[in-house]
Amino acid sequence: MPSIHRRDFLAASAALSGLALSGVPAFAQTPRRGGTLRVSVDQAVSKLNPLVTRVNPEYLVAELLYSNLTRLKPDMSAEPDLAESWTNSADLTEWTFALRKGLSFHDGSPCTAADVVATFEAILDAKTASPARQNVGPIAKVVAKDDATVVFSLSAPFADLPVTLAYTNAKIVPAAVIKGGLQKLDREAVGTGPFKLVSFEPERQIVVARNDAYYDKARPYLDRIEILVFPDVSAEASALIAGDTDLISTTPPTEFGRLQKASGVKALRVPSGQFCNVNFGCDQKPFNDVRVRQALALTVDRAAMVDFVTEGFGSPGNDTPLNPAYRFYADLPAKKADIAKAKALLAEAGYPKGLEATLIASDRPGQRTQLAVALREMAKPAGFDIKVETMPHATYLDQVWKKGSFYVGFYNMQATADAIFSLLYTSNAAWNETRWNNAAFDKVVFEARATVDEAKRRALYAEAQKLMNAEVPSIIPAFFDLLGAQREWVEGYQLHPRGAVFRLDHVSLGANAPKRG
Repeated sequence: MPSIHRRDFLAASAALSGLALSGVPAFAQTPRRGGTLRVSVDQAVSKLNPLVTRVNPEYLVAELLYSNLTRLKPDMSAEPDLAESWTNSADLTEWTFALRKGLSFHDGSPCTAADVVATFEAILDAKTASPARQNVGPIAKVVAKDDATVVFSLSAPFADLPVTLAYTNAKIVPAAVIKGGLQKLDREAVGTGPFKLVSFEPERQIVVARNDAYYDKARPYLDRIEILVFPDVSAEASALIAGDTDLISTTPPTEFGRLQKASGVKALRVPSGQFCNVNFGCDQKPFNDVRVRQALALTVDRAAMVDFVTEGFGSPGNDTPLNPAYRFYADLPAKKADIAKAKALLAEAGYPKGLEATLIASDRPGQRTQLAVALREMAKPAGFDIKVETMPHATYLDQVWKKGSFYVGFYNMQATADAIFSLLYTSNAAWNETRWNNAAFDKVVFEARATVDEAKRRALYAEAQKLMNAEVPSIIPAFFDLLGAQREWVEGYQLHPRGAVFRLDHVSLGANAPKRG
């Protein structure tokens, strides 16, 4: 398969989505105000506290209820949210953010620089266990210059700060709530977002209503949004086709064909850096031996994996989390299946008669199990005897995620190369699932983070990708196009390549939308 370059990828993204990369829908009309939008998701919204959300449905709800200092546009650049503007020092170690005037939380209390400071102090506190801790950048100190001005002092130069402050778990919460205990946010929402919480039933339905005190008086356009949980993806698609729901935030390839053919339904697709991977516990036998990891990677037919796991709605991976969607993607030689070499490596590692292992996959999304089964079959000729164990997603999160030594992960695209590396693969990563803990990798990633020079950053990120490609802390065989669907009366919605960004405050309903109480 020919290699795909970033410019081609972005062009394909625009073509597939049918929308400009600026985020403005083609042929946009003046949005109509009012109405209720029904959005379906495929798993429970178990976490309401925005600092610790973990999966897309939780990110969706948090985005409706809370705000960041900045927001992520579809082209992965930052735009103002609670901060209306920002400036930086010449050496990129100090950033000053000016807040909008008259901000308020849903309980009526003012939102000021003190709340921003308290939020980031909570994020940076390891006890909070926020994934944002390692993903908002090298923040050393945050201070309030006055009620409307926040100054971030960094431990190293960092050009990506406005983008990383849009991270899913960096939403601003009241200082008073933090002082009283963040457990309050497990069942309540006290944000500044475009919608306010009406009801919260994690396994069934979450309802939000327009926040009339939102800083943008034009948005949101909708009166109300109902988020409905459909554990059965077939039933979820049927509900959209019947017009019982209006929007599916994400749908598997198995349902996409049916949605494409349905009357009154608009199927949505956009290329992305989203991927499934096979995580190795690099600190435990047998996967602490790099030869075992390399051997298994050499059993993978990546073109076939794209067909099998993504149903053709994706592109091959090369055992790094970057693809052409990322600015600093390195076009390394593509790995090809080599069973003879895989057998030889396995024998060198002390397994001449093969190796048995249990590969665990959550049942959400279904592509995890598909990937596990495909790998099991591809690896057999090389001597790998893999047993696939599928479990409910909630059980997986509690018992396997960040604890297991051989399991299938699923990750959204991040806004920057640094963000995805710091989320998953550096030794201090928020989700250091592989425990690879490679000092050379850490060094080049940290150097790139602190480097302003474009060419030097590109070279450093290329070296990081080469290290991953060679040592295989996880197998990344394929990247997914993002798939979703909406009724034709939904206006202003765009699938976001990041996967965890939704921007539903830009959505409105056409005149032909059903009237709901």
